[in-house]
Amino acid sequence: MSDGQWTWEPDIPRSQQIASEIQKRIESGEYPPKHPVFELRIVQEFGVARDTARKATNILRERGLIYTVRGLGSFVTTKDEKTE
Repeated sequence: MSDGQWTWEPDIPRSQQIASEIQKRIESGEYPPKHPVFELRIVQEFGVARDTARKATNILRERGLIYTVRGLGSFVTTKDEKTE
């Protein structure tokens, strides 16, 4: 995956591929703590359905990389939040 032209791996669900890409961005510091990770932005950037974006954010939430505030959206977790 690079430069907005996404090459999808056929045997891996797109939601998992998107979650892995966002995880890389979080781990590299490109997405710092409290950076927004909005489903609509995922839909636009990756050209996927809202359901796929929702699945990707669920994966990231399960991994402890983001948290969601109802009505506000999802954000990158801080180090303190990861250890709670």
